Amino acid sequence: MTTGEARYGGTVRRTVLPNGLRIVTEALPGVRSVSFGVWVGIGSRDETPRLAGASHFLEHLLFKGTKRRTAWEISAQIEAVGGDTNAFTAKEYTCYYARVLDTDLPLAVDVICDMLTSSLVTASDLEVERQVILEEIAMHDDEPSDVVHDLFTTALYGDHPLGRPVIGTTESITAMKRDQVAGFYRRRYTPRHLVVAAAGNLDHDETVKLISAAFGGFPEGEPTTARRGPAVRPVGPALAVRSKETEQAHLVLGVPAIDRFDDRRFALGVLDQALGGGMSSRLFQEIREQRGLAYSVYSFDTQYADAGLFGVYAGCAPRRAHEVLDLIRVELDRAASGGITDEEVRRGKGMLRGASVLGLEDTYSRMSRIGKAELVHGTILSIDEVLTRIDAVTPEDVRTLAAELFTGPASLSVVGPFAENDFDSAFSSEGVA
Repeated sequence: MTTGEARYGGTVRRTVLPNGLRIVTEALPGVRSVSFGVWVGIGSRDETPRLAGASHFLEHLLFKGTKRRTAWEISAQIEAVGGDTNAFTAKEYTCYYARVLDTDLPLAVDVICDMLTSSLVTASDLEVERQVILEEIAMHDDEPSDVVHDLFTTALYGDHPLGRPVIGTTESITAMKRDQVAGFYRRRYTPRHLVVAAAGNLDHDETVKLISAAFGGFPEGEPTTARRGPAVRPVGPALAVRSKETEQAHLVLGVPAIDRFDDRRFALGVLDQALGGGMSSRLFQEIREQRGLAYSVYSFDTQYADAGLFGVYAGCAPRRAHEVLDLIRVELDRAASGGITDEEVRRGKGMLRGASVLGLEDTYSRMSRIGKAELVHGTILSIDEVLTRIDAVTPEDVRTLAAELFTGPASLSVVGPFAENDFDSAFSSEGVA
């Protein structure tokens, strides 16, 4: 029995079960596969400092066994039919998914939903995965291009949960107890925190029946709380330097930006593409093509429910770090001063249109699009609606947003063979330039 159903146009349908569980599907009759995922509206920002990394810890533990399956059986049953299963954790959500042939959708639903509803989270499994995660943290710390991004978000958000790494810290993972992780699981993994998404050669009504049976008897749990509220106030501008003997210097310079509910997010996407989204972008041309100062240089933007950020990353020879940083600042300052041309906006819109469509050529990407949209927005724009929003962006929209973002204080993170004070003179707390 369902409490509500909606069609989002095309082949996307939505059903809400009486316990609050949301189900969205997209039928793609031209394929022979299905991607099935459960999106949990819980991530690292929902953790206390003592539980930092609990969401990611739980992601590992849910693959370790249920009342009906061992860890080996979870993977073996999916792989025996040629499918694969995996999961990932972010700051505001966690996703567990499987990709299988269309005829094996009932198996995928059974396995993934069994993990979500009936995992044992035993003390012995926790100890094994604790060591695995500590190794994962060590591996992460050996990747300076990853570390510099964590440093940047910490510089921007400080002690706020958005400023902490998703994976947790060595200290928090070492100290975490089984009862803490199991309690986090019982409190948070409830139907009203979940969106179940599937895309591929499927029938919506039959998929709903499978999911309803798999979640039968699963308790409703505590109600969800909206994350939207007062905007998260960045603690920056801040400078963070991690001294490490690396062959390259890794830099991120960035600013607070808009949240995911801001209608200007499409203009931000165009700005991102124009500044650092491809080989024709301004940053790539100036820093790599014209001067040969970096192999990798790009811009990026991230939106949360109540915050956002825009940054530029570059990896370069340590002796060139200050020069590259100066060039990034020059380009951001030019953008803030109205320097984004109509041609750059046209090209940026084309790149964003292509990225929005070409990235949806498989069932996994289709499942991810509808699952994440339902979870974080509560509605799903059709692909045509997305393209219409992109087409509506004007050069003035982009220039106005650039002026707003890039005239404010910026935060800087650096990883490389430097002393902590090597960037003191280069760091400006007054603005990007």
